[in-house]
Amino acid sequence: MLTILSENILWWHWVVIGVVLLIIEMSVGTFLFLGIGLAAAVVGGMDYFFHTTFLVELLTWTGLSIAALAAWVTWFKEPTIATTGQSNHGLDVGGTVSVAIEPHQRGEVLFDTPVLGNTLWHASSEVSVPEGTRVRIVEVNGQLIEVTPA
Repeated sequence: MLTILSENILWWHWVVIGVVLLIIEMSVGTFLFLGIGLAAAVVGGMDYFFHTTFLVELLTWTGLSIAALAAWVTWFKEPTIATTGQSNHGLDVGGTVSVAIEPHQRGEVLFDTPVLGNTLWHASSEVSVPEGTRVRIVEVNGQLIEVTPA
């Protein structure tokens, strides 16, 4: 089987596969097919210059594709900032209490930058927090944010 593939798969087949994968990448836009397509084009160039066997070409393409995928995960994938389950938003945004918060009661906090798309939030706290106090987020519980004095 490898002998048949080695005789019938020429260098330009790899280049065509690479170009097709690059065209797919342009329509999808995920950078996933970019590395795999470039790996196929590199294998086509390697076969053109060094006349390698199909097994060497396949192993080289597999290795380059895995390396490209690893690079994609390392450099392009957005890291997880928060583990609240609500979004990928950091909880390090400060805010100012606009309506005083009593322990285990609702108040309001105006945050410096939007938190989950809004700057004004209902908030609760385990301690009494008077109006005008700077606070930081402890936890996001659905539509209620738990805060503590900064």
